[in-house]
Amino acid sequence: MKLKVAIVGFRHGHIFDIVSRIKNSNNLELVAACEQHQPTAKSVEDSGIAKITHTDYIKMLETVECDIVAVGDCYGKRGKIVIEALKKGRHVISDKPLCTRLEEIKEISGLSKEKNLKVGCQFTLRDMPQFIGMRDLIKSGDIGEIHSIIFTGNHPLMLDERPSWYFEPGMHGGTINDIGVHAVDYIPWATGMRISKINSARSWNAFAKKYPYFKDAGQMMLTMENGCGILGDVSYFSPDSHGYGLPFYWRFTVYGTGGIVETSATSKNIIFAKNGEKQISFLNLPEPDDGGYFKAFIDDINGTREPDKLNTYDVILSSYIALLIQDAGDKNIRELCINTEKKFQTDEVGL
Repeated sequence: MKLKVAIVGFRHGHIFDIVSRIKNSNNLELVAACEQHQPTAKSVEDSGIAKITHTDYIKMLETVECDIVAVGDCYGKRGKIVIEALKKGRHVISDKPLCTRLEEIKEISGLSKEKNLKVGCQFTLRDMPQFIGMRDLIKSGDIGEIHSIIFTGNHPLMLDERPSWYFEPGMHGGTINDIGVHAVDYIPWATGMRISKINSARSWNAFAKKYPYFKDAGQMMLTMENGCGILGDVSYFSPDSHGYGLPFYWRFTVYGTGGIVETSATSKNIIFAKNGEKQISFLNLPEPDDGGYFKAFIDDINGTREPDKLNTYDVILSSYIALLIQDAGDKNIRELCINTEKKFQTDEVGL
């Protein structure tokens, strides 16, 4: 029997990947699509992406029989939509960020646990060959114990090309929660270690001066459970003219007792400088896990998910930690350690 899927919101382009995977699956059926913003609704229909059946997602949830709700609305609206879908007994998958408020992720976690529903998210670094290969090398033990990780997830700002809601108060939710959540998810998956402390974070308006509510810059300093330090920058600082093609777009450098490994989203290989050797190795990329985030979600629902694939716990924990870091950045917190695992449990977010 096919799983029935309804979509709420097409306000960010990432939702189109989810739509494509729904339409190309023999085991899924797209039964409804909701979009309140009329220009977006017209564009979606004119391009043949989907037929818009509803403009009110509450009514859609009440009247349409479906198993899954896919969410692609403005960031600031997603949390409420996800919560309503879970209340109605639907599994949920969303583009990132899943939500923009700590109180929302707490409620999402509670509902998921109470109703035994799955929550998926578009954490795509796990699916890219560069980062699969980096993980494989780390898991092999060749770089030894990890002591430092540096990553940059800088994006081009493209101020005039972003949707207008990005710059409305309360709609974006912060660059750390928007972009940095990818790294917050990837690093524990790649290393097998949890992020245990938030040491410092900063979020500010740097280049987008005509939109003072939009914080286009975000940096963080974190600690992992073995004491490994993490330095990350996820600002909109890349030159627009280069788009997403620069060699340091989503670049990770991992320092271990056995050597250093580095790659990026645009790299053709994985660089490995092994301790004790003078030659640098350029390792071939493995095969990508195309759509791995989506397959893991469907497998999670069907009870067939592989153990190391993305699951509801990972989605909620990563979203929660990213929101904690964003909150610290919004308050420009320095020299404050937050034990993320302890807070995850005491806030009753843990599954």
